[in-house]
Amino acid sequence: MMKQLHKQTSVNHRRDEEIPTAQSYSPKMLKHPRSLPRSINYLFKEQRLLFILVGILIGSTFFIFQPTLSRLNPSDPTTHSSLSSSIYPRNQDSSSGSSGFFSKRTFPGRVPAGIGRKSLRIVVTGGAGFVGSHLVDKLISRGDEVIVIDNFFTGRKENLVHLFGNPRFELIRHDVVEPILLEVDQIYHLACPASPVHYKYNPVKTIKTNVMGTLNMLGLAKRVGARFLLTSTSEVYGDPLEHPQKETYWGNVNPIGERSCYDEGKRTAETLAMDYHRGADVEVRIARIFNTYGPRMCLDDGRVVSNFVAQVIRKQPMTVYGDGKQTRSFQYVSDLVDGLVALMEGEHVGPFNLGNPGEFTMLELAEVVKETIDSSATIEFKPNTADDPHKRKPDISKAKELLNWEPRISLREGLPLMVNDFRNRILNGDEGKGL
Repeated sequence: MMKQLHKQTSVNHRRDEEIPTAQSYSPKMLKHPRSLPRSINYLFKEQRLLFILVGILIGSTFFIFQPTLSRLNPSDPTTHSSLSSSIYPRNQDSSSGSSGFFSKRTFPGRVPAGIGRKSLRIVVTGGAGFVGSHLVDKLISRGDEVIVIDNFFTGRKENLVHLFGNPRFELIRHDVVEPILLEVDQIYHLACPASPVHYKYNPVKTIKTNVMGTLNMLGLAKRVGARFLLTSTSEVYGDPLEHPQKETYWGNVNPIGERSCYDEGKRTAETLAMDYHRGADVEVRIARIFNTYGPRMCLDDGRVVSNFVAQVIRKQPMTVYGDGKQTRSFQYVSDLVDGLVALMEGEHVGPFNLGNPGEFTMLELAEVVKETIDSSATIEFKPNTADDPHKRKPDISKAKELLNWEPRISLREGLPLMVNDFRNRILNGDEGKGL
């Protein structure tokens, strides 16, 4: 028995000696990085280096010759500076507000490819109105994106229908008395009934638009860091005791009169703008607009120019209130639009008077309208309205000096263009009352 065990042990020992010992596991060795000669050899295969050199040469050629080609075929920024030849009677020269803007924003010398004037995103409240629609046309024509906000109380879609389908134009039906949130660079705040017929129709709504609407737009400007322009009015001077009126004049306004919803509303809007400027660092601009006329005015809005023109076209007598010796100054709408843009793009807060210092009595205006439309037109006198200013003439020396702006279109030049627009609309039965 002991011999058998010894024999078996000997056999097992020999088997163990015959079977090789299992090697321990070791991870696979990492490949050696390619040597430099192998990388160079890869680069030269299939003409890879040639393609790289050709690409560098093409790119260098483009950046060298592109600015030279641009100078040989320069773009003319003034090709879109006017609305149409029927609205703007003549081209603006280099000293006008719009031309001045382009000259400031044009890059001199060689310009790298793809660099030009930055397109802005701009809100125009009341953009469907008379002045607002002309302003929108100018902003769109220079390449900006424009969002119009209007509740169509006095604004008309017909004023903007030519922009429908333009990818840079957007129209929102909204009342500025209610807040709205948008991402924009600039805000032109024009929203408010501006004629006696309209702002007396609902005086409480008028003052809410001036106060709450301005608060909402200033709040928007503060949130998004936008520059804000308020269109105020010469009515802040009331029935002035100073003539002509400078921006330093504080005015003579009746705070409880029929017109105070508009007069005091605009004065409050100016106060709000300055408080946001001083207290919240909002960039604000304030324009005080004097009497303006031109195409797209409401036909029966109670303003003297539109009243006279519409009445004569309809073969009615021109209505003169009082003795007709009260004075006004009249600027064409394109001059005002140039002034608003110059103010927005400038570095001065204001307020600035924007108006034509040419002064006319109501009887003198009636004579110009007769000469333009119908020499047989007659005049009908009626009692004067309450709180109607006796004199109105802007001192625009501040705008001349700081904005390089002044009106260029005389009443006799601009009035025929307005008459053509009114005649077409009256013949088509479009009263344009907006009420």
